[in-house]
Amino acid sequence: MKVSVCKSKIHKARITECDLNYEGSLEINIDYMDEVGMVPYERILVVNATNGERLETYAIPGPPGKPVFRLNGAAARRGAVGDTITIMSFGILDEEESRGFVPKVIVLDESNAIAERKGSLR
Repeated sequence: MKVSVCKSKIHKARITECDLNYEGSLEINIDYMDEVGMVPYERILVVNATNGERLETYAIPGPPGKPVFRLNGAAARRGAVGDTITIMSFGILDEEESRGFVPKVIVLDESNAIAERKGSLR
């Protein structure tokens, strides 16, 4: 049997921009994507803790060194600048392989700097 597990998580990110006129997705600083093992254009789940919205989209790599989290296209209607979001990606593992699997997790502070590394990043 195969199971879907959370493999990567960016927790407490703050939305920095919203661009309704872009074709869609969430732009994320590539440094953060690399840190947790997300790959460009990977499917992600975005959970907005500020307003309760959830959306599935894909990750667009943003420029390194800038703590950018920009909702684009229709996704821009699911949040506003300053909202706190969690971004997750998932992987498919064999049931046995999934036992003991620990995702890579970063927790950000109010300025989108890494405040804590959790999961397999400890």
